[in-house]
Amino acid sequence: MKQKKILMVCLGNICRSPLAEGILTEKCKHLPVFVDSAGTSGYHIGEAPDQRAQYIANVNQINIGNQKARKLTSKDIETFDLIYVMDESNYSTCLKLVKSRNDEIKIDFILNVSNPGKNLNVPDPYFGGDKGFENVYNLLNDSCEKIKIQLQKEFNAQR
Repeated sequence: MKQKKILMVCLGNICRSPLAEGILTEKCKHLPVFVDSAGTSGYHIGEAPDQRAQYIANVNQINIGNQKARKLTSKDIETFDLIYVMDESNYSTCLKLVKSRNDEIKIDFILNVSNPGKNLNVPDPYFGGDKGFENVYNLLNDSCEKIKIQLQKEFNAQR
């Protein structure tokens, strides 16, 4: 079974995408899946996730404290099998790095997993306080659960 590589993308790579990376990594720890995250901006390169993101992850028995923010590259678009973006701005930035139709079809809004075809944005909780992080966690957890189920079906079909 070939390992599946999944990238989560948000603006600064300190709130939404680190949470999504942590949630999906935890859910897929028994599957041949590698999950990473990146930001479309370089504002926070090398920084750990926002303390509030780490807190909500820890409350849910997920440790994201070892992650470090990094900037999305065109190599990421080529390397990863699936790329989930948090909002329309992230989607547009990813599309600018695409070199082929095969790369373009890898990119999708993460909330399309739970709400197909709606292209809904995961709200940026950075200025939203603790409740914002809880809301984002719940949205991402729901989509990541569905991604895990899809991946399980895929891997089972390969056996």
